[in-house]
Amino acid sequence: MKQILKQLKLLFFGTFISVMGCTAQEERPNILFVLCDDLGYNDVGFNGSTDIITPELDKLAKDGTIFTSAYVAHPFCGPSRASILTGRYPQQMGTAFNLHSNSSMNDADNMGIPTQETYMSKVLQDAGYYTSALGKWHLGSAPKFHPNERGFDNFYGFLGGGHNYFPAKYQKEYDKQLKEGRKEIRDYILPLEHNGKEVKETEYVTDALSREAIKDIKLASTKKDPFFIYLAYNAPHVPLEAKEEDLKVFESIKDKDRRTYAAMVYAVDRGVGEIVKTLKETNQYDNTLIVFLSDNGGNFDHGANNYPLKGSKGDAWEGGYRVPMFFHYPNKIAKGQQFDFPVSSLDLYPTFAKLANAKIPNDKKIAGKDIMESVINKTDAHKEDMIYCLRYRHGFSDVGARLGDWKITRVGNEPWRLTNITQDIGEKKNMGGRYPERLKKMVAETEKWTQSFVQPLWYYSAKDEELWRAGKMPQYNETFEVDMLTDLPTKK
Repeated sequence: MKQILKQLKLLFFGTFISVMGCTAQEERPNILFVLCDDLGYNDVGFNGSTDIITPELDKLAKDGTIFTSAYVAHPFCGPSRASILTGRYPQQMGTAFNLHSNSSMNDADNMGIPTQETYMSKVLQDAGYYTSALGKWHLGSAPKFHPNERGFDNFYGFLGGGHNYFPAKYQKEYDKQLKEGRKEIRDYILPLEHNGKEVKETEYVTDALSREAIKDIKLASTKKDPFFIYLAYNAPHVPLEAKEEDLKVFESIKDKDRRTYAAMVYAVDRGVGEIVKTLKETNQYDNTLIVFLSDNGGNFDHGANNYPLKGSKGDAWEGGYRVPMFFHYPNKIAKGQQFDFPVSSLDLYPTFAKLANAKIPNDKKIAGKDIMESVINKTDAHKEDMIYCLRYRHGFSDVGARLGDWKITRVGNEPWRLTNITQDIGEKKNMGGRYPERLKKMVAETEKWTQSFVQPLWYYSAKDEELWRAGKMPQYNETFEVDMLTDLPTKK
């Protein structure tokens, strides 16, 4: 009798553990990561836009947590995306320049994010997630750098840094150049691909990417495991091309570029609305973390608005790398939250991994932090950490770094500036002369950060490569000099 009772206890215990394991698996969230390209800080309704309407994004943002101080790790496309997927600053991997072919070192077979860097997608894939990358890649076009080789079960999109939006137009030009025997055809007009095979797209590209996300969500609903979808829209990046019906929504905007740009953002919003509808129809809405942000600041030259921030895409001013962002996760995050503490796109890697119960390789270096508990409890995850930005220029470097309420900035080889960024979001007053020790300490800490940098694996242009080889880049010694005679408060 005792033996029978013992066996029953073991059976009950085993069943209990099995059920608990199943419950834990079910509680892991789906992750939908929506990334826009060159979207301005003030170009969505939830961040204050009055001329561009984004009702679907606004509803998600207001039902979740809006981040007012979200930063990416670099102020333009390729390096920023590399940092998101690797959890590291691009300078620490040698990927601080956009991929380009105009340099003797630029060998396409070796131009891409180093394969020893484990992407967040691979970590999630290994944890049992269905993983899909849709849209813009810009992280290497050689086979070993392909999304399918970097942890994505599915890829639909394009490998380059941008793409035209209307298939009827770009396919016609592609066919023409192909017929002419062109050896090099700009990637903006190449056919889209699905897992390495060319496809003949028929829809406006933004709509096509939303369609593919919906297909993925429906597919994932038939699986027992959760999904991770990296939906990387190329909108509103140039070329500025919008559908007529979307342009009509913004007839009141007189500036042509701004109107087209607005219509492109609206197309993203429309698509997100359809995606959300699908999440609800497949009963996956409540257990899906939706993350939305831009890869860098908006481009003033092409219709964007970063108000009230100073600067544009490419800058170390706030407008270059402070971006609109929200989390929406009904099962875990309360509605109507605003999070004002600074966070970084580098934080997404460890945050996603923790939510997924995924194991990050022991030798994997991560620059960010898991911020989910900080978001829920409204605490500063980076209270003791600086959030950095550095862009190489010809003969110097532009630098921005924030710690709590304070930010240091050096742009265009002008003197260092210290700003209380919570009180002066437009970076109008230089407080360096008033708080010289704070300025010096933050500059010294930022210079120390550069000791983890490695030589670039490629350069954007032959000029960049020439300057680097001649020792005229990156000029860290000159960059981190602080001249207190010129770092005086700006007069009101």
